Amino acid sequence: MEKKKTEELIEKAFQARENAYAPYSNFKVGAALLTKSGKIYTGSNIENASYGLTCCAERVAIFKAISDGEKNFDTIVIVGGTKDPISPCGACRQVMAEFGDFNVILVSKDKKIKKMTVKDLLPYSFEKENLKE
Repeated sequence: MEKKKTEELIEKAFQARENAYAPYSNFKVGAALLTKSGKIYTGSNIENASYGLTCCAERVAIFKAISDGEKNFDTIVIVGGTKDPISPCGACRQVMAEFGDFNVILVSKDKKIKKMTVKDLLPYSFEKENLKE
């Protein structure tokens, strides 16, 4: 991916992080998802007093894209507020794996970058092909 597009995704993820609703943990996360058609969807984490109903930024961005008919993803950028890049939770990894192996860029508050793919994050995911067996 070109450097300019990566920088745009990082900026949009930082902007999305500002919209996080995190009154319980104060741990804000933002995500920016680039589809193969070139559209960008953002997401921020949304907490709930019933913690199990909290939704992570990554899933918000992916669900927004899917609700618009997009299912082919190129790259997702995930930004947390820590000194080192944060990694997606298990639920987010599984949701990401549902839509194939695409690029994942993790970014710290100081813009340290760690690049990988969905398969790097979840090498032995349970996939739709498993349901056919």
